[in-house]
Amino acid sequence: MILSLVAVLLIGAVAWAGAAAGHLTLLGMALPLFAAAVFICGFVRRVVGWAKSPVPFAIPTTGGQEKSLSWIRPNRLDTPMSTAGVVGRMLLEVLLFRSLFRNTRATVSAEGPQATYFSAKWLWLFALLFHYSFLVIFMRHFRFFIEPVPVCLTWLETLDGLMQVGLPRLFMTDVVIVVALAFLLARRLLSGKLRYLSLPNDYFPLFLLLGIAGTGICMRYFDKVDVAQAKVFIMGVLTFTPQSAEGLSPIFFVHVALVSTLLICFPFSKLMHMGGIFLSPTRNMRCNTREVRHVNPWNNPNAPYHTYAEYEDDFRDAMAEAGLPLEKEPAPAGKASAE
Repeated sequence: MILSLVAVLLIGAVAWAGAAAGHLTLLGMALPLFAAAVFICGFVRRVVGWAKSPVPFAIPTTGGQEKSLSWIRPNRLDTPMSTAGVVGRMLLEVLLFRSLFRNTRATVSAEGPQATYFSAKWLWLFALLFHYSFLVIFMRHFRFFIEPVPVCLTWLETLDGLMQVGLPRLFMTDVVIVVALAFLLARRLLSGKLRYLSLPNDYFPLFLLLGIAGTGICMRYFDKVDVAQAKVFIMGVLTFTPQSAEGLSPIFFVHVALVSTLLICFPFSKLMHMGGIFLSPTRNMRCNTREVRHVNPWNNPNAPYHTYAEYEDDFRDAMAEAGLPLEKEPAPAGKASAE
C-alpha cells in the first residue's frame, strides 16, 4: 500500500517539477500522445488475444434453474438459453453489476461450525456510484475536445450541477467519485482478509484515481486554471498543432501526467475488465448443455483413443490397491502367476 502511494506521489512531484522547469511540451503533448498510443495498442492487443482464445465447451456460470422438463420453470436471465437471454444478462451485468448485487458475506458462528450468509450490498452500491460518476466526468471532459460543444454535454453539465452549490457550481459527481474511491480504499485497508490478499497493483489504481480526481477538483475550485486556455492547448495537442502552455498552472500538468499514467497502465492491469467482460465465456455463452452436445472442435478424428477399459487394464492392480472401484476385478495372485 505504501509503495503504491509513494509511486503516485512521486509521479505528481516529478510532473510538478517538470512543469516548473519549463518542460511543458514534454508533459503536455509528448506524454499524453505516447500514453494514448500505448492505451489503444495495448487495449486492442488484449481484446484481440481474448477473442482468438478457443472456447471448446459451454462454461457459463449459472445462478438459477436451467431449462429442463416442461413443468420446471427455468431462469432465463441467470441461465440464458437464447441469444436474447445472453444479451439481457450482459446488459444487467454491464449496466447494473447484477452479479455483484447478489454478492454475499459469510461468517462462522462462534457457537459451532455453522456458516451464516448475509447480504453485502455496500460494495455493489459504491462500485456503481464510482463507475457512473467516472462515466459522467469522462463525458463532461469532451467539452475540451469538441468545438462547438454539443447541446447534450451542456445538459449533462447542468444536471450534474443541479444543486447550484458554490461558485463555480459544484458538480455532484466530483463529490461522489471521491467518496466512492475512499470507500473502496478503506474496504481494503480495514478488512484483514482483503488487506492480506491485496497487492501493490490493487492499491495503485485507487491512489491514481484519487490523485486524478483530487487534482481535477483543485483546478476547478482552488488553484483555478483558465479553462479557455486549457481548451486551446488540448485542441492543439489533438490536431498536432502545438499551442503555448504559458500561464497554465503546474497542477494542470500534474493532472495530465496522472491521467497519462492511468492510460499507460490500463491495458496491463485489472482495469481491463472493462473490455474483458464482453468476451468472458462465463457470461456471453448460452447455457444449453442439455440440448446441445459441445464437442471440442480441434479434436483429431484420426487420433488413437485410449478407452477406459484399456486404461483399467493398464492400471488395474494399482487402482485395486488404492481402493478405487473397478469394472473388472484383478485376477487372484495364484492364477495370475500361473498365467
